[in-house]
Amino acid sequence: MSPNLDSPVQTQMAVAVFNSPLSGGKLAGRRRVFVQTETGCVLGMELDRSDNAHTVKRRLQLALNVPTEESSLTFGDMVLKNDLSSIRNDSPLLLTRSLLHRSSSTPCLSPTGREVQQRDQSGPIEVLGHSKCFTRTKQLVKEIVKGMKNGVDPISVHGGLGGAYYFRNSKGDSVAIVKPTDEEPFAPNNPKGFVGKALGQPGLKRSVRVGETGFREVAAYLLDYDHFANVPPTALVKITHSIFNVNNGVNGNKPCNKKLVGKIASFQQFIQHDFDASDYGTSSFPVSAVHRIGILDIRIFNTDRHGGNLLVRKLDGVGGFRQVELIPIDHGLCLPESLEDPYFEWIHWPQASIPFTEDELEYIENLDPIKDSKMLRSELPMIREACLRVLVLCTIFLKEAVAFGLCLAEIGEMMSREFRGGEEEPSELEVVCIEAKKLIAEREVLSHRTEAGDEEFQFDIDREELEFELIPKSHDLLTKSPCHFGFFGGSGRCPLSKLEESIEEEEDSRGEEVENGFGGPPLREKFPNVLKLSMSFKDTGLGEKNQKHLKFPGAKPEHSYLASSSSGYRSANEQLPTSACFVKLADVDEEDWSLFLEKFQELLYSAFAKRKSLTLGQRQRQRLGTSCQF
Repeated sequence: MSPNLDSPVQTQMAVAVFNSPLSGGKLAGRRRVFVQTETGCVLGMELDRSDNAHTVKRRLQLALNVPTEESSLTFGDMVLKNDLSSIRNDSPLLLTRSLLHRSSSTPCLSPTGREVQQRDQSGPIEVLGHSKCFTRTKQLVKEIVKGMKNGVDPISVHGGLGGAYYFRNSKGDSVAIVKPTDEEPFAPNNPKGFVGKALGQPGLKRSVRVGETGFREVAAYLLDYDHFANVPPTALVKITHSIFNVNNGVNGNKPCNKKLVGKIASFQQFIQHDFDASDYGTSSFPVSAVHRIGILDIRIFNTDRHGGNLLVRKLDGVGGFRQVELIPIDHGLCLPESLEDPYFEWIHWPQASIPFTEDELEYIENLDPIKDSKMLRSELPMIREACLRVLVLCTIFLKEAVAFGLCLAEIGEMMSREFRGGEEEPSELEVVCIEAKKLIAEREVLSHRTEAGDEEFQFDIDREELEFELIPKSHDLLTKSPCHFGFFGGSGRCPLSKLEESIEEEEDSRGEEVENGFGGPPLREKFPNVLKLSMSFKDTGLGEKNQKHLKFPGAKPEHSYLASSSSGYRSANEQLPTSACFVKLADVDEEDWSLFLEKFQELLYSAFAKRKSLTLGQRQRQRLGTSCQF
């Protein structure tokens, strides 16, 4: 993308709402959308029924001088070819370039055509979405706008990896924390020098894309029904202010002069508190608070729950420690697109081993993952389908585990991976998923064999050879290693290298057969789902993975509110090591998804039984995570 997208002129223009001859006059039934470029510039525009992707790109080209050749307009999982009828009001769209060509010699052209645009009429802050849950957020917006008119500006937060800002009311009190999507770690306008990727590419976690942590923060709040886990009110907003960072230059490490700039950001109520959980002994935390936060973390598959993102507020006055309240924050790394290694610090807390109360059991029993998915599609239509599948899978796992009688710690343990001999093993949850996908793959193979059943064979041995080609190879993917996949409570799961070695041997053997003229096309081509089994083992970086459990030497943030995966415990020059992916859910087609869930639930009973049958006196396995100190 040409460097003119990074210029302060372009960014200042991004706060305008485009009204051009292409869109005609004000018509009924119009929808307001916000188109964000890969550099974070946001252009608000109104669409009517006749608009399509081409007209949107043309408006961006006129208003921002954005090159639209080899570009795609995306909305979550969808690439918008032409029709925009599925786009709803207040939706954020992303313009991505298929080919990124940067040239330092390209002149920075200021856009002409100011006559075809006008100032944004929505004010400095606009909430994206009209849920009743955002009532508190809208009240905070009014307080902040009033404060801005009285000369009270927001202040930058110095700690953390990403850009974050405290917005204040007329009294100067911080009432909200705002995190722009284009200032996240790796994002183009990151103010801490932590840049290098475009919006939509894999970020700190492989399964969480750059620029998409904001709506995950909102999702966690929306899923916290009845304020069960105490998540602060959170919304996605389009917000305009000169304090935001805009990098200028190819490397993105030279902040330009401050100009008025509009951005899409997560907007969360700031909660006054006394400290965070890493500063205080956990034994005095209320059991119910730990249980409720743990229940939420399991549902949303939180990959980074540590003491730094659990705020603690004293309820019994100054100096008292008998009654405290826990407030969970920083949910930007939840709902990944595939199963990663979660981190639940509460696994080690004594409260997590206490059985659930009747109220908690009733709450879990009433959870409906299908209803939750529909709600998120409605409130956050840009959310990816793979994220919703993780939500459904984890909610089912939670409900079944609780019904079986497992406690919170046992459920968290089954979702967490282990490291043995410096290698990462899939969790018990992932093993169940792999087994379920294997059953589906074998079903596809048998179905294929049935379809080919009309073929006549002169001798039975010919049929047996066909069966040998179809079934044993796929089964060996999971049993070839000396420690076969099964429900062994973590003691018998294969390390990553064993699985990777098995797959490589399988591919090599099939390749030799084809090269020597024995057999047909490789198994990958004949039955891609058999070889996939949702296990992606390439580019996993095991050497780096072992470093995950060492405390990063970054200094603790000045304010504990930002101690999170994207702030606080890691310096701006360090990255989270890459995590292996054993299970992907996005590659299961719609037809097989229901069958997968059915098989998944059938296999859970055996997994839970194995977990319960472990020796009662077995020492609890220790998982060292990002917030552990040495």
